[in-house]
Amino acid sequence: MSNPFKDILAHTESGVTTITLNRIDKKNSITSAMYAAMADALDAAATDAAVYAVVIQGHESIFSAGNDIADFLNGSSLAQDSPVFRFLRGISSFPKPLVAAVCGPAVGVGTTMLLHCDLVYAGDNAAFSMPFVNLGVCPEAGSSLLAPRLMGYARAAEALLLGEPFTAESALEMGLVNRIVPPSQANALAQRQAQKLAAKPLSSLLETKRLLKKSQTDPLTERMAEELASFSRMLREPAAREAFSAFMEKRKPDFSKI
Repeated sequence: MSNPFKDILAHTESGVTTITLNRIDKKNSITSAMYAAMADALDAAATDAAVYAVVIQGHESIFSAGNDIADFLNGSSLAQDSPVFRFLRGISSFPKPLVAAVCGPAVGVGTTMLLHCDLVYAGDNAAFSMPFVNLGVCPEAGSSLLAPRLMGYARAAEALLLGEPFTAESALEMGLVNRIVPPSQANALAQRQAQKLAAKPLSSLLETKRLLKKSQTDPLTERMAEELASFSRMLREPAAREAFSAFMEKRKPDFSKI
């Protein structure tokens, strides 16, 4: 069983809380317990006056393969109070600067969580993908709203309808990431940028982020709820059952009879 206390590392130093995905042997695939641990870390950082910024990072070879499919299929809840939705709600409404360092694959929620971050630094080995359609479901984490706003409709449609990976260079061009560096430097760069933020007045950081995010706050909350309802329904339908069965059986899904 996944141990969130080892799989998610969270510590605070010099005004910065760092949340590290540390389940490298499972490609940092995220379990329900890991979502809960990340949600708790965000809640604590949001209310701690000594924390100015949060860094979310993985390993230089992998950011996250997305949801742990076995855990997801074994009863993980998608209710409003579930760990996954607590995390998504927490990251989407987090009032302080969020900095991410991304290397290697960032699949599904590994990419969509970045849409809520303020600064994203990528290793040149990063590969982003949102393969929800390929799994018989729909976008989550507000990505159906945020991706077109960030990337433009055409690029968002390509990323979400085809579900194919795109490179760090493409992500930089789209505005998803701020800078590309060698993988060995990404986490350190994110930490340096977070330390710069920690040297600034917290009240100014909070108000600036609030103003930057103001135009999307209400529509984002509504869209995330709509996505959740659709995602939950589609999980019970034949396309998703075939896609997830194929994934577990390590074969190509066949949607021809659905």
